[in-house]
This record gives sequence, structure tokens and C-alpha cells, in this order.
Amino acid sequence: MTNSPVRNNEGFLENVSSWSPDIAQDIARESDILLSENHWEIIWFLRGFYAEHEMSPPSNRLFVKAVREALGDDKGNSIYLMQLFPGTPAKTACRIAGLPRPTNCL
Repeated sequence: MTNSPVRNNEGFLENVSSWSPDIAQDIARESDILLSENHWEIIWFLRGFYAEHEMSPPSNRLFVKAVREALGDDKGNSIYLMQLFPGTPAKTACRIAGLPRPTNCL
């Protein structure tokens, strides 16, 4: 891993500012995700959301809604986001984006 920053037991960065695109690649690789342009669009969206609201989207439902409002219906739907970020999309995407764990995600 590239200069491994400190992470918690779920793999989330302890310090948002220690994130970099290389770190994102490493974290994604751990989940067998090869980051494409579509992944990066969501990652950069999440980092902007965090910068504006000082929090990660608190749940999958609000994550989908925020993506829909910003990027449209074709990307703001749970099927699309689940294909990019399997499992719990908000949690997986936030971990790769170097953001805190969404508060309401299991």
C-alpha cells in the first residue's frame, strides 16, 4: 500500500486529509474494485459533498438522492451505484473516497 495512512478497523481513514488518488486505488483494490472514470465521478462528488457539508452522506438512501440531484437519474440510482460499489455503496464509496463512515450504514 502507498505510504499507508492510519485507518480504523473497518478500513476508513482516520484523517480525511491523508487521502490521495493513489490511496483510493489501494483501498479499492482491497475490495477487488478497479477504479474507472465512473467510479472517479462518484468519488469526486463525495469529496465535494464532504467539503460542503462536513459529513459523508448519512445513509444509502441519502447517498443515492444526493447523486441523483447532482448527476441525474441514470447515475443517481441504487442499481448503478451498487454495480460500481458492491455491498453497501455509500459505505464502500466513502471508504475509497477517504471519508468518514456514513453514520447510518450497517
